[in-house]
Amino acid sequence: MATFDSEQQEQLDQVKHFWKQYGNLITWGLVLVLAAYAAWTGYLYWQQQRAEGAAGLYEEMDRAAQSGQADKVRQAFLDLKDQYAGTTYAEQGALLAARMAVESAQEERVRETLQWLVDHGKNPDLVAIARLRLAGAQLDAKQHDEALKTLEAKLPDEFTALADDRRGDILQAQGKTDEAVKAYQAAWQAMDPTVEYRRLIEGKLTALGHAPQSSPVPPAAS
Repeated sequence: MATFDSEQQEQLDQVKHFWKQYGNLITWGLVLVLAAYAAWTGYLYWQQQRAEGAAGLYEEMDRAAQSGQADKVRQAFLDLKDQYAGTTYAEQGALLAARMAVESAQEERVRETLQWLVDHGKNPDLVAIARLRLAGAQLDAKQHDEALKTLEAKLPDEFTALADDRRGDILQAQGKTDEAVKAYQAAWQAMDPTVEYRRLIEGKLTALGHAPQSSPVPPAAS
């Protein structure tokens, strides 16, 4: 029994020595782990709250748009932009607000709203859509150089043909027919032949005397 007590005391002394030497380090390690976990949990909660708040404002925008309340759409977008910038809802809200501004013939507001999305958007597809629409709005305002500059940025591949088509429209409006033809040809070649919009581009080329030639279909093997 004495031997057991001696061994137990020795083990206890070892534990005390170990804790004296490493106790503070272990304690601080646990504190840091728990603090990191609490911070991450808080961040997730904050993100969830932001998402719910942004979703609520976007739904408010959508209802106002459906009932034609342009002023309410505008105010909801401003709230989205100010409180939830960086969320997809804010970016979608910019497109909706711009559409309502078009319907209300508020051309300057259209450009201002789309420019915000171009400058601050994070979703590459939504930013690409905004660039295309902004270039179109700038074309309508005869801001040709600005419109071409808007289209200079690298866009996702699926938007390349549409960007070339819009570039062709701008160049044609500037009287640069040869350059416009090249842009339309690039758009026609890049666009999937099954997409109906390709026929519109073909019509533009035909009107300029450069009807595109479809690739011949190879003869069937005998």
